[in-house]
Amino acid sequence: MKILLIDDEKILVKGLRKSLEYEGFSVDVAYDGNEAMNIFNMDTFDLIILDLMLPKIDGISLCRMIRKRSNIPIIMLTARDDDIDKILGLELGADDYMTKPFNTRELIARIRAIRRRIDNETMNKTDQNKIYKSESLELDMNFRTVKKDGEEIELTPKEYDILELLIRNKGRIFPREEMFQLIWGEPCYDTRTIDVHIKNLREKLKDQEEGLPMIQTKWGVGYFFRRG
Repeated sequence: MKILLIDDEKILVKGLRKSLEYEGFSVDVAYDGNEAMNIFNMDTFDLIILDLMLPKIDGISLCRMIRKRSNIPIIMLTARDDDIDKILGLELGADDYMTKPFNTRELIARIRAIRRRIDNETMNKTDQNKIYKSESLELDMNFRTVKKDGEEIELTPKEYDILELLIRNKGRIFPREEMFQLIWGEPCYDTRTIDVHIKNLREKLKDQEEGLPMIQTKWGVGYFFRRG
């Protein structure tokens, strides 16, 4: 997930960028409205974190400019707990709103919630006959079956859920905690559960025997399904 972080507080930006990148996000930064608009025009992003009080072009004006061209999710930040600013920002199309100082973990949770909502909306719009094929692997999302080289592989329900989650989001790195919460529907107290399921899944798919495994590890972060 690629994020554009727009804020003129350089110390805050430095810390927040580090935290977001640790979670597996790709982050570009801008320190004023003009710089932000130039970067936005030159690249593609999945989400924008936008400070309300910016030099050159303020956050409200920038939000309005971006909304004329894109529906990209926007989380607005402000140092003021002002209901008028909050309502105005949301009316202009911001998806969420946080008042400084804020908990970085809460911001990350809101980012992931927005991403899940978008993923669900995208999946609901796709063809119901969902069959995924990648080289020798075939996954039928209607019947929850998996085949490798034409032979069906017996997976446990949780192994299948993990594989489908990764396949639906190819290239996206899932931290173990988030993966546990999405699959089990409850807080994660032991990340080793995910590691064991991934190990078993790799063995059944004979994933490690291939030149470039389909399920890959981002050390210190989590797992992802490789693109292409």
